[in-house]
Amino acid sequence: MELKLFQKDLAILFGVSEDCITYWENSRSTPQIQYYPALIRFLGYYPFELDLTAFEGRIKAFRYINGLSQKQFATLMKINPRTAQQWEKGQGNGPKRAEIDQYLVNYNFNINEH
Repeated sequence: MELKLFQKDLAILFGVSEDCITYWENSRSTPQIQYYPALIRFLGYYPFELDLTAFEGRIKAFRYINGLSQKQFATLMKINPRTAQQWEKGQGNGPKRAEIDQYLVNYNFNINEH
């Protein structure tokens, strides 16, 4: 992708320092999840391997596209954070799993609409 943007342009776009952009480029650090929505929109694709056919993949995609930590996701879905963590590992069930899965199955993961 050749947009001819400088690090300072990207820093402004993402609301971070130029040093932060440098660290991301050089793999000295990775972006925190709150920056994922802007990164996904900027790139125009998910830079992560996600299986949207699996419940755990849909949870991660939902969190990433909305910039939510597991705890924030759990609060939003009114579940225990430990439950969210287990579900992302492909473990456990729980009474709300079917309800949340149905919500995620119907969620629009089209990155161009977020």
